[in-house]
Amino acid sequence: MPTRHTPESIVIADTPAAILEWAARHIEHVGIHQGTRLFAGPGRTATLPCWPRGALEVAAGHGRGAADRTYNWDRIGLARDQAFAILAETLTGHAVDADDPAAKALHREAIDRWSSEPGRTAAAAAHAFRTAAARAEHALF
Repeated sequence: MPTRHTPESIVIADTPAAILEWAARHIEHVGIHQGTRLFAGPGRTATLPCWPRGALEVAAGHGRGAADRTYNWDRIGLARDQAFAILAETLTGHAVDADDPAAKALHREAIDRWSSEPGRTAAAAAHAFRTAAARAEHALF
């Protein structure tokens, strides 16, 4: 069964590449919004933001799990963190030391800086997600 790339889907990706691809489709579906319009997209709520980092969180299941379904949240969380790392590396052109205790925060900061640049589009974000997804397919985590 193919993954349903919609905010309503209860299917949650559990690999970095699949999370990045899901996020690309999500951002194409809802668009990208900046500043005060962050939650202004179609069908968005306070837990489903319309920006790249939010799309990654949604792709990794934030606000989408089904009560009657079992998920491997440890695996999903690890894959989400790896997706953040490879996306940040793709956007900045360099890796953040994974042994650095602040690595997760640095990844998110790099993504947020990129996302907040004026004129950023959903198409550019989706392209970045897919570029990172292609890299994730070949990465050894």
